[in-house]
Amino acid sequence: MRMDLSERSDRILALLSKDGPLSAMDLSKRLAVSVQTIRADLRSLDDAALVQRRNGTVRLRQQSENIGYLPRARLSRQEKQRIALAVKNLIPNGARVALGTGTTVEFCARFLASHQNLFVASNNIHAVCALQNASGVTVEMAGGAVRMRDLDLIGVAALEFYAKYRMDYAVFSCGGLSPSGAVMDYNSDEISARKAISSCAKTTILVADAGKADLDLACQHGHLWSYDIVVTTAKLAEETLQHCAQNACQIILA
Repeated sequence: MRMDLSERSDRILALLSKDGPLSAMDLSKRLAVSVQTIRADLRSLDDAALVQRRNGTVRLRQQSENIGYLPRARLSRQEKQRIALAVKNLIPNGARVALGTGTTVEFCARFLASHQNLFVASNNIHAVCALQNASGVTVEMAGGAVRMRDLDLIGVAALEFYAKYRMDYAVFSCGGLSPSGAVMDYNSDEISARKAISSCAKTTILVADAGKADLDLACQHGHLWSYDIVVTTAKLAEETLQHCAQNACQIILA
């Protein structure tokens, strides 16, 4: 069955994340399409600031700030759907759920929309919209200045908002994961938001697709085993898995 453009783009990004810089010919052989097709795909990915082409090879761009929301939502959609399904199966009807920022959390919200009688607190406008047709859902939304690029609220606004609640579950993402299991973000406001949401829930659920692995980001706070459950498609080091097991952190490989 032939892949469409969006699926092929996901595969290209996944290969670059796993194997590092590759040529158009390498990608052509692995995906069984023409070099011309791959080059057209790479132009689109370059225009979206997802890859960088140089000296006959292409690599993922290293970001000092996260890319825009819509290009980010295109990345690893199938992985995010698998993560969202796993999260859906963890959360029962009638639960109190805090939903953080990011595209993976938005996918989780879409899957949770089939649940009944949820109470949701969120600083993520995309997640709130995804729950519009959920049966009997009650939603509390953070106030303050909206980060227009991502349609969310972070920093002090999130800190004060989540401090008001005691939730059953908190579902949130991060900017990246270091090889040693450290949880990373792009700036201190992102870290403040993650600390705020993780402090308000009985059970914390960190979600991260494979694209978050081994990113060299500016800010770091905590480790994977600081949380109750990690739902991920990333390949984790054996030492990290051991730390998680020792600290009663459940790893779910979606």
